[in-house]
Amino acid sequence: MTGAIIGDVVGSRFEFDNFKSKDFEMFHTECDFTDDSVMTLAIAKALTQHETITDYETFKTELVEVMHEVGKRYPQCGYGGRFLKWMMYDCTEPYNSYGNGSAMRVSPVGWFAKSLSECEELAQTTAVVTHNHPEGIKGAVSVAGAVYLARTGHTMDEIKEYVSKFYTIDFTLDEIREDYDFYEICQKSVPQAFEAFFESTSFEDTIRNAISIGGDSDTIAAIAGSIAEAYYGVNEDMKETALSYLDDYLLEIAENFIEKFMK
Repeated sequence: MTGAIIGDVVGSRFEFDNFKSKDFEMFHTECDFTDDSVMTLAIAKALTQHETITDYETFKTELVEVMHEVGKRYPQCGYGGRFLKWMMYDCTEPYNSYGNGSAMRVSPVGWFAKSLSECEELAQTTAVVTHNHPEGIKGAVSVAGAVYLARTGHTMDEIKEYVSKFYTIDFTLDEIREDYDFYEICQKSVPQAFEAFFESTSFEDTIRNAISIGGDSDTIAAIAGSIAEAYYGVNEDMKETALSYLDDYLLEIAENFIEKFMK
């Protein structure tokens, strides 16, 4: 989960000013948290209220309330138009989205779940409150599953095999970097985030890979970073630097989740 926040913060200054290289300063005065961190932490807050979840319909109702509550505190942090309307008007029905928001916010599920099947069901639950299109659900489930496998000691090859059930990744970052454009949909950004992780040698290298292709930089880096954290770990200095961009309200949510599920 912290990896998603790091990716979001580092990528925030490149979202609309792409930098197609791995050579950049990780943290900068122009960096900030965006909707990616806010909604990741909304899911974290909802999960922190539970030890286990068996009634998914009740949890779905709770999650919507928490997403509204947390999100409304930050109305100008970069939400998509339809999500902003859903949140600000207290909507409770999904809108058939396949945007990458379902995938960028799901990483806490991979730390909360006690099994892969639970992880997948819970990830679907966090997606369908807004992103009930099959592609939106697939993005969330695949990312949460990869986080779960990474944190439970599975190899890179095993994670690749799992991801291949959802996406065919038949490109390298070098092959797409020059022409890759800005996409906010799961099917054109989630596979790219996976490849940023698959080509990496460390957590930091994953973030640099993700930024280097351009596109929706903060979200691609958040997704890739969430998996890389579970696989490689993150040094404490980098965690502290990223978390320092959060305000006290969001920081408390993050610290509560970390203490309960990530120690």
